[in-house]
Amino acid sequence: MIVANLAYRPVRSIISIIAVGVEVTLILLIVGLALGLLNDSKQRTQGIGADIMVRPQGSGQFIAFSGAPMPIQIADVLRKQPHVAAVSPVVVQITSGNSLEAINGIDLDSFEKLGGPLQFIKGGPFQGRDSVIVDDYYADSNKVRVGSTVDTLNHKFTVSGIIPHGRGARRYIPLTTMQDLIGAQNKASIFYVKLDDPHNASEVVEQLKQPLPNYNIVAMQEFLSLMSADKIPGLSIFINIVIGISVVVGFIVIFQSMYTAVMERTREIGILKSLGASKLYIMRIILRETLVLALAGIVFGIAISVAARAGIREKWPTLPVQITWGWILYAAAIAVVGAMVGAIYPAFKAAQKDPIDALAYE
Repeated sequence: MIVANLAYRPVRSIISIIAVGVEVTLILLIVGLALGLLNDSKQRTQGIGADIMVRPQGSGQFIAFSGAPMPIQIADVLRKQPHVAAVSPVVVQITSGNSLEAINGIDLDSFEKLGGPLQFIKGGPFQGRDSVIVDDYYADSNKVRVGSTVDTLNHKFTVSGIIPHGRGARRYIPLTTMQDLIGAQNKASIFYVKLDDPHNASEVVEQLKQPLPNYNIVAMQEFLSLMSADKIPGLSIFINIVIGISVVVGFIVIFQSMYTAVMERTREIGILKSLGASKLYIMRIILRETLVLALAGIVFGIAISVAARAGIREKWPTLPVQITWGWILYAAAIAVVGAMVGAIYPAFKAAQKDPIDALAYE
């Protein structure tokens, strides 16, 4: 009977299913994009291979600045410290072309000492001052190959090599070239430090604060532990707002749909009550119909989300969308609760109808 009732008004039922599907899709895609970008940044930072980072005093938890305020000579001070195996200065420059991106100027020799030699899919190391190394996601997204010309920081660079994604920035240019472009000769934005034993990171951090008291020195594992949704200012609030909007969308549509259904079936409800149906039985019918709509909408929303993720990955490889089973279950629970709450009043109203008035209803 429940399926027959929903099939009796197919357009309304389909709209309700789509609305619940939009609610689920909104949660999975927007939250998935936020978490995907966060975790992608975390993995790429970890992929550099450093154990300690040295940054300017007063820098925040995350690298989100341009410029190079630190003297390059700090690298020499760091190399003289016990347990330090390698030091690589990097200049970070933020660009906001098609998307916000951090371009890194690196000294290739010292950078490769952090996490090992770069593995090139095509091409090879820098071939001169105007060379750029890109990762495969950037190459696919921007349709470039070895030998292509790339406009970076208002300067023309030639792609010398393509590396797998997951190791720091998506674009690398020579350190000295970056310094010249931004007018920061003999300066650096950050120093990555590789230790002889990563377990000594906490000890070495305290040790480095002696010769460098005016700098922000942090162990890489500590830094990575801060890269989570609940520890990034504003991200958890953003996620809660998205969930709240989704719940409101689902609630309003289900409420409208089930309220209209109750009004249209007033006479049918009167017949059921005249045959002895209890108030609880009437409420269960309405709530079961709502549950069927919610479950169908959840399946529809998950399917749309997975298809959209595949489309985003194909069109914009640098925008990862992370859809996990945990968030699928969470979105499904939110959709069911929102739908059931939206159906409670219509179900209660149906249960309270007087059978005589209902039978006389036209």
